[in-house]
Amino acid sequence: MRPAGFSFATFDLPLFPVDRIDSPLPESDALTLPAPFLRWFAEKGWRPRAHQLELLSRAEAGQSTLLIAPTGAGKTLAGFLPSLVDVTRRGRIPPGSAFVGIHTLYISPLKALAVDIERNLTKPVNEMGLPVRIENRTGDTPQGKRQRQKLSPPDLLLTTPEQLALLVADGETERFFKDLRYVVLDELHSLVTSKRGHLLALGLARLRRLAPGLQTIGLSATVSEPMELQRWLVGQPPDEESHAGLITVSGGAKPEISILRAESHVPWAGHSARYAIPDIYAAIKAHGTTLLFVNTRSQAEMLFQALWTINDDNLPIALHHGSLDVAQRRKVEAAMADNRLRAVVATSTLDLGIDWGDVDLVVHVGAPKGASRLAQRIGRANHRMDEPSRAILVPANRFEVMECQAALDANYVGAQDTPPVGKGALDVLAQHVLGMACAKPFDALQLYDEITSAAPYADLTWETFERVIDLVATGGYALRTYERYARIRKTKEGLWRVSNPMVAQQYRLNVGTIVESPMLNVRMVKRNARGSLGRGGMSLGKVEEYFLEMLSPGDTFLFSGKVLRFEGIRESECLVSQAFSFDPKVPSYAGGKFPLSTYLAAQVRKMLADPARRASLPDQVRDWLALQGDVSMLPREDELLIETFPRGSRHYMVTYAFEGRLAHQTLGSCSPAASTGPA
Repeated sequence: MRPAGFSFATFDLPLFPVDRIDSPLPESDALTLPAPFLRWFAEKGWRPRAHQLELLSRAEAGQSTLLIAPTGAGKTLAGFLPSLVDVTRRGRIPPGSAFVGIHTLYISPLKALAVDIERNLTKPVNEMGLPVRIENRTGDTPQGKRQRQKLSPPDLLLTTPEQLALLVADGETERFFKDLRYVVLDELHSLVTSKRGHLLALGLARLRRLAPGLQTIGLSATVSEPMELQRWLVGQPPDEESHAGLITVSGGAKPEISILRAESHVPWAGHSARYAIPDIYAAIKAHGTTLLFVNTRSQAEMLFQALWTINDDNLPIALHHGSLDVAQRRKVEAAMADNRLRAVVATSTLDLGIDWGDVDLVVHVGAPKGASRLAQRIGRANHRMDEPSRAILVPANRFEVMECQAALDANYVGAQDTPPVGKGALDVLAQHVLGMACAKPFDALQLYDEITSAAPYADLTWETFERVIDLVATGGYALRTYERYARIRKTKEGLWRVSNPMVAQQYRLNVGTIVESPMLNVRMVKRNARGSLGRGGMSLGKVEEYFLEMLSPGDTFLFSGKVLRFEGIRESECLVSQAFSFDPKVPSYAGGKFPLSTYLAAQVRKMLADPARRASLPDQVRDWLALQGDVSMLPREDELLIETFPRGSRHYMVTYAFEGRLAHQTLGSCSPAASTGPA
């Protein structure tokens, strides 16, 4: 129903070039946009793109849709346009009205992305004067704000898969989601292929039961199998398949990618890329704003410190990774958005969707380990569809030169190596079953029907589901004699409920599928006049406990871009002070295990087997490979290279599988004395 006095204008879709679409346009070839939107586009000198209007049309027709578009094509605006238009037409909720739940749920794989979208979306909403409340809810959101959101929900809530799992396990979930109209899933390709995606699919199945008219909108730039994602977006009826619609936007400027050809000696091994620091610094000086991506948090700390060591021009360079304190991360993001930084050293915390149009160069230090990951990270530079992204790949060692070349070749031919969606994991299902019991007692048959409507679990048998229920209820055959593992119990009415409130509390503290080692907060302190340590210093972030256990008081390590002196551990906190050292340790993190994708591994194998493909490699790499061929051999594509050699009183065996870290780790575990070759 349109608010009184609210004017509308008509946009005729054929006025715009129409990108390739998988089905005919709706019967009506005209789309209506509220006047504030038209005025805003006109004032900016812009007009909606065809795919944005098409997505709006499909949403208003009740269709869930997957939008695949290159970076800079306006996917975010397209995804939110149906929500903004619908809430604008509804108007502001008068004070004293009955409770109204959230209208749109936006889910992203990164906390930083949810915060960035809130910042970027709030600006046009305010400029148009729309009656829309937007808030984010992540692991960094204060508990008080989370409670307020339950009592007074915003229209648009921006969150992560883990927060959705918490929300659907809450006793107020039915009330909170009763008015839900849209779920927008950003960077969908990175959400669906892991256990996080399985947990998210189960959460969406619960939302579809709570809000039967729910529509989903999937946004992605890199998709290898669109049909899998189309199926994932909608509920699956028994014994058949259902798919969301598809809009594919072609075009976009080809990226300009180069591999650093340093004059200095490229090392045979190692992952620091210290040899290239002067070249990286020169690239930063030559460009306005540069994003420097690395694969691990330890690499980020080392690179940041190395750049500041030679930063004679005192350029504003910042550090961003997931272990840093949230306040520091938000400061870096705000400074980046305001164009106050010349460079940011970052991990995967910034490689998805962040819309900073002023970034004109991406430097990837270390091999990207995947073609899709490289395309995603390169897209952060010149975040516009009609301007090429510019990137430099900096291999950390000679083997990574081949990985970088394979990734560059894959990018130019448009190859994607996103993993398949796969079947739902049973450990994730067990976690979800417990979460549903935390929300309210459930009927097993009804929950089974709900779960099998999620694409990853569409083939789940009733017998397997019963075994999962038994695992949650008893701990399974190995733990059923221990009372504490009986997490759910059956009531007289035949419903399953949590055995006691402590179970629900433990679930909410441990929900999610990202496995982390125990971490301690790092707090800066000073010594007082008596020489004892003070209290109440600044929190810098978190470091994993096992790394700190290897330190002795007085040892130094790099963290948060600083050299810190380890003072000790007190009340579950790591106390540190400012220090100076030429040889500080670098924290290691359990999350720093990037596997080489299967596609890139195959390309590296072809490069090793074919001398013609090695002709374009730098002289240092060709000489290194020639030496390997003289001393030992270079394997063919279908061969596994195994070398043995004596050293001291022992013999060693090295296996070169060229299949990436995960395969190498599996081979290495076969023998306690074995080690594996380059990842």
